[in-house]
Amino acid sequence: QVALVESGGGLVQAGGSLRLSCAASGRTFSSYIMAWFRQAPGKEREFVAKINWSGGSTNYKASVKGRFTISRDNAKKTVYLQMNDLKPEDTAVYYCAAAPSYYGDYAVGYDFWGQGTQVTVSS
Repeated sequence: QVALVESGGGLVQAGGSLRLSCAASGRTFSSYIMAWFRQAPGKEREFVAKINWSGGSTNYKASVKGRFTISRDNAKKTVYLQMNDLKPEDTAVYYCAAAPSYYGDYAVGYDFWGQGTQVTVSS
């Protein structure tokens, strides 16, 4: 069992940067695959990025590759999403998610979710 709390969202102009954090409770954070998803108004939740247990493997949605970086600090039980060169189409609620063994892009595969943090990018 793990509880997740996101932070770091806010309002930023296009071209700006934000770093999201997701702090986890529990003693087994390093045994979870972690991911970021986002959901814009009227749209389905979509995969953004994922990272494996050690941080040695990452994967991104095509439209954020080269702009976003996912990382984790297992000692701090935290996963991060560094977002650079933000665009208005990145506006959404961002969620972090955890899964014991699923390393995929579908939300249904993740067992634990945070409450979300709003990211708004103005043009």
